[in-house]
Amino acid sequence: MSAAEERLKALGHSLPKVGKPLFSYVPFRRAGDVAYISGQVPRHADGSLTTGKVGEALGLEEARAAAVLCGLHILAVAREAAGSLEKVEVLKVFGMVNAVPDYGDQPKVIDACSNLLVDVLGEHGRHARSAVGMGSLPSNVPVEIEAVIRILD
Repeated sequence: MSAAEERLKALGHSLPKVGKPLFSYVPFRRAGDVAYISGQVPRHADGSLTTGKVGEALGLEEARAAAVLCGLHILAVAREAAGSLEKVEVLKVFGMVNAVPDYGDQPKVIDACSNLLVDVLGEHGRHARSAVGMGSLPSNVPVEIEAVIRILD
């Protein structure tokens, strides 16, 4: 087990399996030492999704928990792309929050994913980021997050 996976375990988490996409895309696409990770949603181990609009059906803490799930899926895909979490450097995160029109805490929601990435990967987890509100997301999930990583030698 890598040091990053040990840190993940110490946080009480484990990496989910990388699932087969339900639609016409791949989990990641690599170009040289950069990999683009498709949007990850809050899918639980049993295959169910966290659903609901933030600021209506879900509060901030529930949305943050969904963002952590997205982050775990990002890490799982990143490990698949790089072969090891020790070879992963996160460059950019794009977080989308399915929220009511006047909701303004998107950065607080996506911080949960950002913090997980830093807690697990250390300085290699620090990244540029966008956190935006959306009127809806697929399957009514509250959060979808995509990432761009660099694969280290």
